[in-house]
Amino acid sequence: MTTIFLITSLFALLLLGVPIAISLGLASVLTILLFTPTSLASIALKFFATMEHYTLMSMPFFILASAYMTSGGIARRLIDFATAAVGHVPGGLAVGSVFACMLFAAISGSSPATVAAIGSIVIAGMIRTGYPPTFAAGVICCAGTLGILIPPSIPMIAYSATTESSVGRLFLAGFFPGILLSVLLMVTVYIYARWIGLPRLPKASWRELMVQARKSIWGILLIFIIMGGIYGGAFTPTEAAAVSAVYAFIVATWVYKDCPLKDSPKVLLEAGKVTVMLLFIVGNAFLFAHVLTSERIPEALAMKLISVNLEPWLFLVLLNVLLLIAGNFMEPVAIILILSPVIVPVAAQLGIDPIHLGIVFVVNMEIGMITPPVGLNLFVTSGITGMNILTVARASLPWLALLLAFLMLVTYVPWISTWVPDLFLGPEIHGK
Repeated sequence: MTTIFLITSLFALLLLGVPIAISLGLASVLTILLFTPTSLASIALKFFATMEHYTLMSMPFFILASAYMTSGGIARRLIDFATAAVGHVPGGLAVGSVFACMLFAAISGSSPATVAAIGSIVIAGMIRTGYPPTFAAGVICCAGTLGILIPPSIPMIAYSATTESSVGRLFLAGFFPGILLSVLLMVTVYIYARWIGLPRLPKASWRELMVQARKSIWGILLIFIIMGGIYGGAFTPTEAAAVSAVYAFIVATWVYKDCPLKDSPKVLLEAGKVTVMLLFIVGNAFLFAHVLTSERIPEALAMKLISVNLEPWLFLVLLNVLLLIAGNFMEPVAIILILSPVIVPVAAQLGIDPIHLGIVFVVNMEIGMITPPVGLNLFVTSGITGMNILTVARASLPWLALLLAFLMLVTYVPWISTWVPDLFLGPEIHGK
């Protein structure tokens, strides 16, 4: 009865248009008050205790770093370097844009931020040089999804916090799938460009390439500072987030000088808005997860599925369908916070690696970023190009097909997600 009331009240509130964070919190509070002896004081304590979760402390810092990098000219320099490196191939500007998205993803952790930073510069340039507007919008809308697959990734941090998985292992697990998807996107752009005869840029000389590399080096260095620091033992992922925020502030303000000190209050305010929104969802989602756990709902579901002999491959099919549907209507972090406490224990009983499962979650969230009605990348791309949402959604359809094929690959070839963390950190022993 408790479970039915919790789930029914949550979906009823969502259908009424109540914001996701309030729906989670209200459904949880009503369930606790009506069906458990827990006091309101303990509910408040549980809500605020989640904000002290050490892994979650990295979220505000990565968001702040992304805000400084978006406004500090780092994206423009990465684009110049990427186009100098690969712009001479057919469709070179589009190929270079995907390459730039891959580089920016490795320092931002956010998909909408990647689309905004790269797309605001390259989409207009592609249209001016003869690319179809819908092609330019579609490729950047899709390539921007790399922002949550290539570490650092905010959805990965959320998954780690709710499932007690290693965020460092998750970051490593995202590297190879992120690079693989980037290559697939660039190859697809190249083939399409040769087919319809899209223009290429003049080939940059070795000296020009080195000049652009030198200009972009401060942005590229952040990748090595974050990942090298974490896996070199210099600092934890949370400390790496703080270092990246300070580094991005210094580079944007005093090295590139594209974000004067007087603009810092505006950057801090924008980062603060995003942080408050995310952490309010996180706090309420943890309260929801607390009710699920206290009522032993994940364990009961796991036992039920095991009793009907559900095969792991079929479980993954059903999981992908569930996540794809949820991605159409909810924000990625909210989906992970709501579903992972239920799904991960069940998957563990079926022998599915939680790190592999985390990457499956994230790839599904990527697809959700480019599907209506609430795909954030669609809205950002629409704002940049002036196209309506439906036009951008249609432009993204060919790339959506590629992402779905990639999802199948990642889902049923776990090695893609696990070989890098196993190589650097050793195989994970579950249940220890």
